Amino acid sequence: MSTVTFDYQGAVVIITGGSSGIGRAIAEAYGQAGANVVIASRNEADGDEVAALVNEAGGRAFHHLTDVSDPADVESLVNTTVSEYGRLDIAVNNAGTLPPTADLIDQSIDDWNKAVAVDLSGVFHSLKYEISAMLKTGGGSIVNTSSVAGLIADPGMSPYAASKHGVLGLTKAAALDYAKKNIRVNAIAPGLVQTAMIEDWLNDPEMRETVLGYSPQGRVAEPREIADTVLYLTSDSASFINGTVLAIDGGQTAH
Repeated sequence: MSTVTFDYQGAVVIITGGSSGIGRAIAEAYGQAGANVVIASRNEADGDEVAALVNEAGGRAFHHLTDVSDPADVESLVNTTVSEYGRLDIAVNNAGTLPPTADLIDQSIDDWNKAVAVDLSGVFHSLKYEISAMLKTGGGSIVNTSSVAGLIADPGMSPYAASKHGVLGLTKAAALDYAKKNIRVNAIAPGLVQTAMIEDWLNDPEMRETVLGYSPQGRVAEPREIADTVLYLTSDSASFINGTVLAIDGGQTAH
């Protein structure tokens, strides 16, 4: 549950990758703040569950089955949102995938293509259709989920690091293109977060020690800590924050 109070009563929000982990926490947080939320993901059952939780929290929500690597899916997502709610105010482009860990020459072409298709092209597709909708109604705010891997690199993660670095370039370019159109585009770079994506790492004692060694605070983040930051970035309190990336990593990239 979010620990920060924001008022998003009536705002229309799309969250890709909204059925689990960070996306789920973001969806619930916007719901608690009164928003109309569209949860986009490839998992229908989990997406429907999150939509129900948002509705129970006081917001309005539905799930839209979406593969962000398919531009037609993303166009349908945005069109359905506008048809249902009349506009789009906020988008959080959070969908992502984590390819297997391997040195660069041992990465398969398929794993490279999948990482780029979801983690980078998926953000481009989302921005393209979201911004088009926002331009018709006077503006909006977008947050793209990058990663500390968009700021630094670790061994064995070349497809992921390349894609997440690319998200930061897209964020800056889009922010400059539409700054005078009342559309702000920012990115977050989460460090390690307690989600299913890194569950195997945390369940292995040796890997857990290694992973926690990356964090000066000696712990991983809770998804709600990421969600609170996203709600701040899309709020009026952040009205002069544009084209930037905010690391939410407990100090991991500070050294």
